[in-house]
Amino acid sequence: MNVTITPAKLSGAVTPPPSKSQAHRLLIAAALAHGESVITNMAFPDDIRATLRCLEELGAGFAVDGSTVTVQGMGANAMSPLRRLALPHLDCGESGSTLRFLIPVALAVRGGGVFTGRGRLMERPLKPYFDLFDEKGISYRLQDGVLTVSGLLTPGEYRLPGDVSSQFFTGLLFALPLLNGPSALIPAGPLEGEGYIQMTLQAMGRFGVELPVTLSLPPQYHPQGSQTYRAARAAVEGDWSQAGFWYAAGFLGNPVTAAGLDPYSLQGDRAVADHLLPLGGPGEVDIDVSGCPDLAPPLAAMAALRAGETTRLVNAARLRLKESDRLASVSQTLNALGADVEAGPDCLTIQGREALSGGVTVDSFSDHRIAMMAAIAATRCEKPVTITGAECVAKSYPDFWEEYERLGGKLERGL
Repeated sequence: MNVTITPAKLSGAVTPPPSKSQAHRLLIAAALAHGESVITNMAFPDDIRATLRCLEELGAGFAVDGSTVTVQGMGANAMSPLRRLALPHLDCGESGSTLRFLIPVALAVRGGGVFTGRGRLMERPLKPYFDLFDEKGISYRLQDGVLTVSGLLTPGEYRLPGDVSSQFFTGLLFALPLLNGPSALIPAGPLEGEGYIQMTLQAMGRFGVELPVTLSLPPQYHPQGSQTYRAARAAVEGDWSQAGFWYAAGFLGNPVTAAGLDPYSLQGDRAVADHLLPLGGPGEVDIDVSGCPDLAPPLAAMAALRAGETTRLVNAARLRLKESDRLASVSQTLNALGADVEAGPDCLTIQGREALSGGVTVDSFSDHRIAMMAAIAATRCEKPVTITGAECVAKSYPDFWEEYERLGGKLERGL
């Protein structure tokens, strides 16, 4: 689907969808638990559907009633009879979270799995796991977009570089307490995504799993073995990652407010609120996005219209490994609209302008965050903007275009 946006001011209050990051974690903890759990305020973008699909294949059950999911847990433990079943086939769609979270979980619960995906998913880095598997004697093969992993995940010491995606830490944190002995998960170097790891620990604690954490820098994690996830009730909070686009809309002169967000959330993307003040003032601004890489597209849209000012988004190398190479796709898209953005190896340098020209067709790169960034930037363009592949927003925000129109956005849909 293509959408053509005629520039118009957006106005009103919008409630971002439930947090995708938190929903993944609550669903996994509930699926591993003994008994029946209830999770409310759920939404079902493609990535969450992928996690539900894979958890069902692993042995959990789900019943959906509106925005409420009742989860029949698989009762995972060190002696789970599920281990005797054939390796599950897990279609992760385009969800990096689903893939990286569930590789260790599948090893702990079923002795491995066969993982597939779409788009760039199976090209995204898995080396931190592969290095551990080489050390632990776990078999893996990635061939023609299919990853097969099998073996025994054993208690012990696991070391990961601190600058890898927090998704690797989360996958191991979910799995290690299920093993039949204590383990240690030790970051080698400062953590880039500690906020997301804290979200994981919060979800695990809600479902009855304790995990001692040292007070060192970086912290170390020491899960005891033979633990049991226990059924619980939980509600998913609003998504700060998606709220970032509405914050960007407000920054660009659209009187839009984002409602239903927890100001004390552990979500790393809550930082978008902190970045408004420096971006709104004069002078050069550097923003470290290593702990909030998903904010780079809306932050870049804001920076593109800081007339006469320079903004740098730094420590952003991981953006090259998302649904698109976001250093390239952000710069190409905004430049096509009339911005001045230069992509470096691990940064974006943006020279702000008064307005954007528009009058072009831009590619979404099949990347939900690029499509939403372009839509928000289009509100400050002088001529209409067409975005191709606009259906990709379904990955995280299926109602985005409807919300955009409700707020006064003028768009036409086409093939």
